[in-house]
Amino acid sequence: QVQLVESGGGLVQAGGSLRLSCAASGRTFYNYAIGWFRQAPGKEREFVAARHRSGGYIYYRDSVKGRFIISRDNAKNTGYLQMNSLKPEDTAVYYCAADIDPINYGSRYYRPSAYDYWGQGTQVTVSS
Repeated sequence: QVQLVESGGGLVQAGGSLRLSCAASGRTFYNYAIGWFRQAPGKEREFVAARHRSGGYIYYRDSVKGRFIISRDNAKNTGYLQMNSLKPEDTAVYYCAADIDPINYGSRYYRPSAYDYWGQGTQVTVSS
């Protein structure tokens, strides 16, 4: 069983920054692929960013490229999403997720169904 706990959400003005954290339980965190998703009211959950366990494969949705950075600290069992130049359209509940057996990850990373465990979510609100 893996537990994920997000933190770092909040209210920020457009152009501001936030850093989300995803603290994971378990001693094999380094084996997991980590994904970040978001869900705005009335919309489907959408992919934001993902990072394979090896760190060599990193993916972003087009609208956040150049603004968001996904990272991980395996020693701390924590994943991060640094969000810069935030826009009102980034407003959503943000979720981290773990794929504990990321085989063929390159073809699946953007699908919520690829992930085995999810955090409870953290609200990010960007005011204009």
